[in-house]
Amino acid sequence: MQDVTREIDITRDVCPMTFVRTRLALDRMAPGEILLVRLKGQEPLRNVPRTATEQGHEVLSLESDADGISLLLIRRGK
Repeated sequence: MQDVTREIDITRDVCPMTFVRTRLALDRMAPGEILLVRLKGQEPLRNVPRTATEQGHEVLSLESDADGISLLLIRRGK
């Protein structure tokens, strides 16, 4: 796994707060830094990576485990 700069857990949040919290975390980071997002549920799983990419960030990986928690790595864009 890449060197993670910051982590957030949005497993208890619902859309649109899932991406709001993700965006706030990314806004506080320098370009190139890596954010690890813990998320849960189909809607955040679809929306958070897509919206991050649309805003110029790079999705590095997305892995899900057996209990429904997904780990999303995002590299902060310019």
